[in-house]
Amino acid sequence: MEDQLKFPIGTFQRPEIISKEQIADYIDIIETFPERLAAEVMQLSNEQLDTPYRPGGWTIRQVVHHCADSHVNSFVRFKLSLTEDTPVIKPYYEDRWAELADAKSLAIEPSLLLLKGLHKRWVVLLKSLKADELKRTFIHPQSGRTYALDENIGLYAWHCNHHLAHITTLKSRRGW
Repeated sequence: MEDQLKFPIGTFQRPEIISKEQIADYIDIIETFPERLAAEVMQLSNEQLDTPYRPGGWTIRQVVHHCADSHVNSFVRFKLSLTEDTPVIKPYYEDRWAELADAKSLAIEPSLLLLKGLHKRWVVLLKSLKADELKRTFIHPQSGRTYALDENIGLYAWHCNHHLAHITTLKSRRGW
């Protein structure tokens, strides 16, 4: 049950081959995420926003702010990968960021606005990428793994749906 609450849509599974059509589907998920997220959270009370999506998990408020933090970092990683040769990206401690005052107590509207503007720019960038640019890479120093941008687009499409499912499944369980 805990894994179902932690990963309501399962973990990210990288396809063997990432087709042009799959990239377009991923980009559509990323493009629509800010609107889909806002539709799920804007009518929630502060008490609901401060409810963890699972025991020991983040609150809905923290999830919204985490999405803004994570997607800003990803956008920067994309730009670094497109302008540098296989950069080593800067990781961040998402769990620590989620404990900072802005993530724990700030209204969600600033992060929803940030996501709306960021995703608009991100999608323009993603839709402009040519096949060779989709294969550009970065290195994540914590794992030492090299990631290609096409895979990272899929990972962030999953990330959007993953955190949205945290919210929608909690709302469903609570009858909100």
